[in-house]
Amino acid sequence: MLDLVLIRHGQSTWNAENLFTGWVDVDLTPAGEAEARAGGELLAATDGLDLRVLHTSLLTRAIRTAELALAAAGRSWLPVRRDWRLNERHYGDLQGKNKAQVKQEFGAEQLQLWRRGYDTPPPPLSPDNPWEVADDPRYRDLDPADLPRTECLKDVVARTVPYWESAIVPDLRATAVHGGAVLVAAHGNSIRALRKHLEQRSDDAITELEVPTGIPFRMRLDDDLTVRAADYLGDPEAAAAAAAAVARQADQPTD
Repeated sequence: MLDLVLIRHGQSTWNAENLFTGWVDVDLTPAGEAEARAGGELLAATDGLDLRVLHTSLLTRAIRTAELALAAAGRSWLPVRRDWRLNERHYGDLQGKNKAQVKQEFGAEQLQLWRRGYDTPPPPLSPDNPWEVADDPRYRDLDPADLPRTECLKDVVARTVPYWESAIVPDLRATAVHGGAVLVAAHGNSIRALRKHLEQRSDDAITELEVPTGIPFRMRLDDDLTVRAADYLGDPEAAAAAAAAVARQADQPTD
């Protein structure tokens, strides 16, 4: 059986400010660091979980979450693979904007389409948007055509699933020979894309999935990649409460 663990980064500075983050490279808050360490303690306390390989996005919040979690789990030595295809969804011109303010300006229905609609991308990044990444050295070897200016979840699925098939699945198969597991530290939408693919969720159903920060989600897969078992580590009520808090972000006050 193949053993996969998905963990969304801990609370970031822009999560705390209720801002659309996307590809903007922000760090963890002290609370986010604590979430990552707590996630690592859950990893260490799980019987039969033998992490062998780590995959992360190229964004600091996911990288640091993995580092802190693995340090807490005593696995800082794991080999690491990083790829832009595990990045968060690019939120286009919404990046840097407060979610509650966007709701006030455009209405709750439009905000929900941009946040959770499967095939509705936000407005593309404008030429004067300060969060352009074209000159960021981490993307310098990419074809400029691969750099998004906005994305919907459908776009994230299109870039994440090929990485799953070409990089993560081979590691899962290789580690499973020795009873090992693979850890993926990523983001709400790249994890949502992976779970849509693995759990065969419909386009409508995946829009209702909220991914809590810092809580590992373990999936046990058959050799044909069918999901045999899947659940959050630790207290299920805590995971449900954390997911509900994510869903309420757009209702936070702006002052």
